Amino acid sequence: FGRMKPVIVVHGGAGRIFKEREEGSRAGVVRAALRGYGILKQGGSALDAVEEAVRSMEDDPHFNAGCGSVLNEKGEVEMDAIIMDGKNLDSGAVSAVKCIANPIKLARLVMEKTKHMLLTDHGAHLFAQAMGIPEIPGEKLITKRSQERWKKNLEPDSNPEEFQKDLGTVGAVAIDCEGNVACATSTGGLSNKLIGRVGDTACIGSGGYADNHSGATSTTGHGESIMKVVLARLILYHMEQGMSPEMAADTALDYMKTRVGGLGGVIVVNSSGEWAARFSTKQMSWATVKDDQLHYGIYAGEKNTKPVDEALTSESEGF
Repeated sequence: FGRMKPVIVVHGGAGRIFKEREEGSRAGVVRAALRGYGILKQGGSALDAVEEAVRSMEDDPHFNAGCGSVLNEKGEVEMDAIIMDGKNLDSGAVSAVKCIANPIKLARLVMEKTKHMLLTDHGAHLFAQAMGIPEIPGEKLITKRSQERWKKNLEPDSNPEEFQKDLGTVGAVAIDCEGNVACATSTGGLSNKLIGRVGDTACIGSGGYADNHSGATSTTGHGESIMKVVLARLILYHMEQGMSPEMAADTALDYMKTRVGGLGGVIVVNSSGEWAARFSTKQMSWATVKDDQLHYGIYAGEKNTKPVDEALTSESEGF
């Protein structure tokens, strides 16, 4: 036991993070990373750690997942999520789900309680009911900010593309002391998207992928572009060819940019516990804990470091 040093990496979405939301985004990813690491430190599984980290961000209105999700063209929240176990390549995902607080929990149940990998919309809703997941009113997930943005995007001269830059999908990857890796990703999707639009997040190999043989990755950014290049799997392919997590991430993001003009961000951990958080957008909030050191940032080249104990103290004092 304990032959592998546990590592967790989380992201709160790639894009443009508006000044007034920076602090909240930083605090949110740090909190998620510390929660996930707490599980790993006690010998918990990578799977539990990534689920907990993502759940923490779904509950945080700063991010476009769970509460705080963007609205579709009809003004409703429709969410996608995926989780994957690197041990046996099991995965569970949900798409276009409404009226539940934590899509990532439902994705985990799809993985563990069904023979399937992806449930959508009404079927996912029925499954959630069968599993006893409490239903919450849709408006409980809607923040004032999502509503304002949705209205703005409805104006005849608006350009929703402009607003898409602030995407905020959330994700986590981890390796536990047994050497198992896992990934989890969750999102509200694109603002003012067509009803029933599903992006990369719920798609295995695009929104995330985990394989003990190489590592785990979770992605964020322009979903349609990510799907075209199957970004998560592409990164692991590069690592299988011998690239470091950072090199693999940069190579894949660069390919997505040159080939299809798409921008995004990724977090990666490999099977020996090396990690990376890389992005081609202006910003991406991220945080990681390894060797009892917390690292986090938002801007390219930014890397703040503090000991976990210190971070936990300021965490309990509420940043």
